[in-house]
Amino acid sequence: MTFPASNLDSLLLDLMRADREKVSAWLRDEPGSWGFLAGQAVIIVRRETGRPLTDPERRQVWHRLWQLLSQLRQQLDG
Repeated sequence: MTFPASNLDSLLLDLMRADREKVSAWLRDEPGSWGFLAGQAVIIVRRETGRPLTDPERRQVWHRLWQLLSQLRQQLDG
């Protein structure tokens, strides 16, 4: 199962807004920041779906979160 992109993006953008300190830490390449954000992303999506995620679903969530964070980095580096 894959998640609709708009729903997933909405959840991940909410996470990025809620955890701005960790996003800033990720932008500074601080150890542990990616693991924290990736874990929170899985928790949020799991809560939304009401079930554990499969391995491919977790990878999809992580991949999209990485894309969104990378886009933010590019915008800030402008």
